[in-house]
This record gives sequence, structure tokens and C-alpha cells, in this order.
Amino acid sequence: MVGPVLIGVWHTWEPHQAAEEAVGSQLPAHESGFTPEELNELLSFFESNEPVSSNSSSENSSRAIFSPDERKQRRKISNRESAKRSRWRKKRHLENLTSQVNRMNIENRRLKNRLHLVINQCHVVWGENEQLRSESFALWAKLLDLYWTLATMQCNHDNSRHSLSCFNSNKLSSNSIN
Repeated sequence: MVGPVLIGVWHTWEPHQAAEEAVGSQLPAHESGFTPEELNELLSFFESNEPVSSNSSSENSSRAIFSPDERKQRRKISNRESAKRSRWRKKRHLENLTSQVNRMNIENRRLKNRLHLVINQCHVVWGENEQLRSESFALWAKLLDLYWTLATMQCNHDNSRHSLSCFNSNKLSSNSIN
């Protein structure tokens, strides 16, 4: 297996040997990138069985710190909490929708009641209009009768000498009224 490059040369994966060669060669820090103290510190990390955590992401650090069973258990807990939050959001959304439906039902009933009132008022006004039309026709008929009566009275008053002319004028006035 090929391991990391510590001094710029590929080594087989034997941390002790690579670190000893790097420290033993006493290469300057600018050639290897590490001082002898830093190489010894790196060697101590390789020799210890403790996992090294990475600062790059919390997920990588949790994998390095916890065993697979612990990670599985933590994931289950996290999933349960996430599902609980999701159920809570769904419940709140359903409550909001139910509240909205109730408000809309109330508004719908209010508008239906208002519509019924307007329809009833329309029927009342329509009935009143029909009654006024009927009264109007009756009054026109009475007015015509009064005109005929007046014309007849005028003709009788003037007696016979104007009877022919009254008859003709009555006939003309009745035609103009119609």
C-alpha cells in the first residue's frame, strides 16, 4: 500500500520508518514542509489508536469520533427528531388550512345571506313595478274616459249648431291621444 509523502518521496505505509527517515535526514523545513518537531507530532498521531478529527466538516468529525454503531444510533435519533419536526409542521399547516376553511365557510354563509336579501329586495321591487305599471294603465284609461266625457259635455253645451264640428273635433282629439 502506498502512504503519504512526508519528504517528497513515496514510501510504503510504515509510519515509523517514514518519520525516522524524515527526522534522521534532518532536512530543512522548507524542503519537506515540516520541522522535525512537527514530524514527531505527526508520528505520535499515527502511533496512537485515537481517531483524528477533521475541522473541514461536522459530518467527517462525527465519523472519526464515533463508532459505526454510535453513528447509526445518532442518525436514528436525528431522524426521529427530524420526523417529529416534520409532523409538527404538517400539523400546523393542517390547522392553518382548517382555520382558513372555517373563515371561508363563514364568509360564504355571509355572502349567501346577503345574496338572499338582495334577491328578496329585487322581487319586492319587481312586484312594486308591476303594481305601478298596472296603476298607470288604469289611470290612462280613466284619463281617456274623462277626455271623452269632457268632449261630450262641450258638444252638448253648444247644442246642435256646433254638434257636427264637435263630433269632428272629438274624433280628432281621440285619435291624437291614442
